[in-house]
Amino acid sequence: MYKVLLIIPAYNEEENILKTYNSVVKYNKNSKIKYDVIVINDASRDDTEKILVDNNIPHISLIHNLGIGGAVQTGYKYAYYNNYDVAVQFDGDGQHDVRYVKKIIDPIINGSVDMVIGSRFVENIDTFKSSFMRRFGIRVISSFMKFATGRKIYDTTSGFRACSKEIIYDFSLSYPSEYPEPITTAEILRKKYKVDEVSVEMNERVGGVSSIRAWKSVYYMLNVCLALLAVKIRRYKRCR
Repeated sequence: MYKVLLIIPAYNEEENILKTYNSVVKYNKNSKIKYDVIVINDASRDDTEKILVDNNIPHISLIHNLGIGGAVQTGYKYAYYNNYDVAVQFDGDGQHDVRYVKKIIDPIINGSVDMVIGSRFVENIDTFKSSFMRRFGIRVISSFMKFATGRKIYDTTSGFRACSKEIIYDFSLSYPSEYPEPITTAEILRKKYKVDEVSVEMNERVGGVSSIRAWKSVYYMLNVCLALLAVKIRRYKRCR
């Protein structure tokens, strides 16, 4: 029996975190599947902590805000030290659908790949795909990803990902604090791990405000592209 952990980073998610957790609990009960959950409360300033405590939701509360990278790495450390076979990154804002978890963990459980990305763009399905500027930025980052690694990844910024035990260990040791999804994907590909994308549907954020605004999308895109170029340079130097 495989042990599966959903890592849910949360910063100021008082409007969403209980609904997200309850969606997993309901799915476990109805499908007779057991996905464990750990919420990483990244020093939220709202009532996220109170909601977690009052509802007995498994969580780790960080004393200082570490950002998405630090929060997710904390989850991977927890997964490693508790001997989980598969870890799934799962947003606390209601965008990810627990019904698709099985779809993204099955290729790992059957041993065909090491990491699976839940993708909005690998197939042309009618699902929430974010703003025009974000979609444009993702396409640009995808082109740089192929240049840096030789592999086309369509949904480069997807936070809906599943990782094998080997990658859980890798990420528990090292995980970038900025732009973690595209950078870790590039590094995983550089290390010759097998990565796949599967088509999933995502929802629009239920409540609260995203940390990435329109002007930040451009800034994010430019910085990720520069970071991917750095991955390409490191890869080139090692091959010489």
